[in-house]
Amino acid sequence: MSRIQLALRVADLDAAVAFYSRLFDTEPAKRRPGYANFAVAEPPLKLVLLEGEAGEPTRMDHLGVEVATTDEVTAATNRLADAGLATRPEENTTCCYAVQDKVWVTGPGGEPWEVYTVKADARPDLEGKTDAAPAALSGDGNCCTPEGSATDAPLAASCC
Repeated sequence: MSRIQLALRVADLDAAVAFYSRLFDTEPAKRRPGYANFAVAEPPLKLVLLEGEAGEPTRMDHLGVEVATTDEVTAATNRLADAGLATRPEENTTCCYAVQDKVWVTGPGGEPWEVYTVKADARPDLEGKTDAAPAALSGDGNCCTPEGSATDAPLAASCC
């Protein structure tokens, strides 16, 4: 199984969750403070919503390909490096309220792409909660954006 990931930074997370729930006729697969994701079966899509700043227009945060295993991430890392792309692997990183292995590359327009696998859930105690103090969010991974990318700024609550 693999599917494309689209991560959007949205100003109003609740409104975005409501809209995408109706658009794709499904509820979020994961909902945590500042974060929601949808595992859309058809078309195969992992839609990630990251809470941004109030009043900002929605923007693309990063793109990805979710794969089933670490072996697939390793194969992608080798293939991308062999193709001459600069890669930045991350192993056992906590991001988007999940433990992941991944590799980052940057597209010609500065767009960050990741190929990743989810190895385990992180912070399941926050499932369904929509607000939490920053101290309560430790271990969320805060950030899955590659260094040097256009979105290489500290992210609010989490990502991916």
